[in-house]
Amino acid sequence: MDLIIGGGVTGLSYAAFTDNEYLVIEAEKEVGGYCRTIKQDGFIWDYSGHFFHFRDEKLKQFVFDNMAKDEILEIIKLTRIYHKGKLIDYPFQKNIHQLDKEELIESLYDLFSNEYTTYTTFKEMLYAKFGRTIAELFLIPYNEKLYACNLDKLDVDAMGRFFPYADKEDIIKNFNASENSSYNGTFVYPAGGAVEYIRSICSHVDMNKVALNEKLVAIDVDSKTVRTDKRVVKYDNLISTIPFPELLSLARIDFNKSLYTSNQVLVFNLGFDSPGHCNDHWIYFADPQLSFYRVGFYNNIFGHGPLSLYVELGFTDNATIDINEQLTCVLRDLNKVGITTDHKLVSYSTVIMNPAYVHVTADMEKDRAAKMTLLAGKNIYSIGRYGAWYYCSIEDNIKEAQNLAEKLCIR
Repeated sequence: MDLIIGGGVTGLSYAAFTDNEYLVIEAEKEVGGYCRTIKQDGFIWDYSGHFFHFRDEKLKQFVFDNMAKDEILEIIKLTRIYHKGKLIDYPFQKNIHQLDKEELIESLYDLFSNEYTTYTTFKEMLYAKFGRTIAELFLIPYNEKLYACNLDKLDVDAMGRFFPYADKEDIIKNFNASENSSYNGTFVYPAGGAVEYIRSICSHVDMNKVALNEKLVAIDVDSKTVRTDKRVVKYDNLISTIPFPELLSLARIDFNKSLYTSNQVLVFNLGFDSPGHCNDHWIYFADPQLSFYRVGFYNNIFGHGPLSLYVELGFTDNATIDINEQLTCVLRDLNKVGITTDHKLVSYSTVIMNPAYVHVTADMEKDRAAKMTLLAGKNIYSIGRYGAWYYCSIEDNIKEAQNLAEKLCIR
């Protein structure tokens, strides 16, 4: 039997794809992981912004197989960057021609007379690829807010294909013919919120084989058993989607905890009494004087309704967060940047995602690979954004689950 730990997108996808006998154990009272939806006072909010960007048409069909087609919104993304009181098209590095003249000249000078030529860290890469001005105006301060760490700690490819690279020619060509395509130039979103993705995936799963409110307590890698807070379960293969360092601890595998770090993200879902003033889907904020790094607009995704936001703030993984204090800061800053004016807050919810964004480093990746090999030798497979401890999309999680299910299929 395949024992699946975690009933989020990855764990449920594995259950949907496998032909083996399986059992899913989920610690929460409902499935979905971070891909859940809050419906409150007429507002529809997710735990955070979950917008699918499909590259694989078969996976897209799999996810949407049991969803009403007229309930799926297909949207051309409109995202911008707040910079010194004005909005710049995203990505920043391809739209420096929208900056003030002095900043544009400095950006171009540094881009073509770059003193940074070699790099071994994410921060050094930003300097080397884009020059000092572009890096320091947006790329460094924004990512420091997002990851809540010194960017010299991160690997060059910490964001993989998700970082919007642009060479000098791209930047100059964009001056006259704006072309801001990226891996996620469009996205899809269900009218009922991200929970509809989960419901669709669950239609492929035998929900009688999903145990809720059951927490993993220990793993015996030699006897191939796990102990939960309710029972002992024997497995043939263990598929884990819980955070990788947590898995290592439960399996009593020695590891250097300092290698596995991440940030935590506080998400405010905010509902107001009247419509908003802009048509963006989300806006990025690099200014360290502003509390949030991103604000998303559910009302613009749905195309109607009063101002409905998700607001994201990054913190170190061990930070103590005062919700009331941060809400006060967020409401002040939303007004400061003009997202709200005379709006009245009528409903809100909060979510703390911990871990949220993992810190990808060369030393961590080397150790992770060794530990993954060790675990696989014990028929334990750790997959998903937190299971594999890497930066990826939800589509990547589904594909990873499908590939593992095919690999472990007993025929």
